[in-house]
Amino acid sequence: MSTSTKVLLIDDHAVVRSGVRRLLEQHDGIEVVAEGDSGEQAYLLYGEYWPDVLVMDMSMPGMGGLEALRRIISRYNGAKIIIFSMHENATFATQALTSGAAGYVAKSGDADDLVNAVRDVAIGKNYLSAVMAQKIAMQSLVGDENPTHKLTTREFEVFRFLAEGKMVDEIAKTLNLGQKTVANYQTLLKQKLGVNSPVELVRLAIKYGVIDS
Repeated sequence: MSTSTKVLLIDDHAVVRSGVRRLLEQHDGIEVVAEGDSGEQAYLLYGEYWPDVLVMDMSMPGMGGLEALRRIISRYNGAKIIIFSMHENATFATQALTSGAAGYVAKSGDADDLVNAVRDVAIGKNYLSAVMAQKIAMQSLVGDENPTHKLTTREFEVFRFLAEGKMVDEIAKTLNLGQKTVANYQTLLKQKLGVNSPVELVRLAIKYGVIDS
């Protein structure tokens, strides 16, 4: 008898969650065991339900998907996580995969993409939807001039929050870091990205699709 694949679903939009739950559960062998709406909940619910696969959005209030991904993987070795994101952007996909995600699926892609991703990731494969694979391939073909690829997960998250206009103390609280640490990251980011002012930092973030213009 085959047991069903247990999925934990995390997205800050209830409408998206109910649509995804319906999509997944109409396929035999996939069961959504719990859902939540933040990175913090992803971390707590993961330890409670031990899902086979975690399907998680990237941009959510609070710590967000990337930071939650980092924490879950460092706590639960072998966690299988699919990032399901509206960002059809090689920068985000590369960051997620480098941080240990087993799959990256764009929300705008084919409905079957997510089902296939859950099935593949559950048996230990990695999954990248076709549209994302193409974008990553294109980016490496044109020569990787994107400076955000040099950033670690932590640096990327601080960069994203700064670009969104968050203050150092707010970022420190969200990422559970000291303010001094965040200020150090801020200095390091300016060097790594070659920017001198907050305005340049925001411009760079918009250029590489890290935030919307």
